[in-house]
Amino acid sequence: MFRYKDGFVTNEKGKVMAVSGGIDNENRNLVVEQRNGKVHQRWRVVYVDEYEKEPTKGQFNKKFGLYVERDFYVVSKLPSGRYLDFINNRNFVIKTKNGRKSQVWYFHQQSLTIRTRYNNQSWDIKNAGRTNDMQIWSTNSGWFQVFKYENNQFINWQSSKVLDVKGAKDEEGHPVGVWSNNRGRH
Repeated sequence: MFRYKDGFVTNEKGKVMAVSGGIDNENRNLVVEQRNGKVHQRWRVVYVDEYEKEPTKGQFNKKFGLYVERDFYVVSKLPSGRYLDFINNRNFVIKTKNGRKSQVWYFHQQSLTIRTRYNNQSWDIKNAGRTNDMQIWSTNSGWFQVFKYENNQFINWQSSKVLDVKGAKDEEGHPVGVWSNNRGRH
């Protein structure tokens, strides 16, 4: 039998329910272990009638800083103000505004990803986040596809790397990737 008290779900032997390995990923197993007070052992109870509903189409998602399914452009603050685009049906670059759907993006609430109107694929840090290169890719909602918009920057939810014009070069077709947050303009 389990009991909820002070943020812990505890059994009759004093062990608590925890997320396996303390890893915050979808579909992680739950385990019962000795209480150590770490965050992966803490829980909160939210009654269904008090649960804040997810934003729907056109509503603002405060957590991610974007409107749900509302089209937007991503425009560089470098002097030429080029638009985020992609070439070879995959790789991120900056380009002059051209009216193509490859420059139109939207936030998809269910997957928590930013997608292109060109083919509905999501922003993706290549190789499951093991590089600094960006691409569009089939949506899987891995951490390397989840970005929020905060303080005029697109920030990866887990790595905290930001969308970045590589080398701050304000040139047509220049690559865009992710980089450590240096609060820069690129």
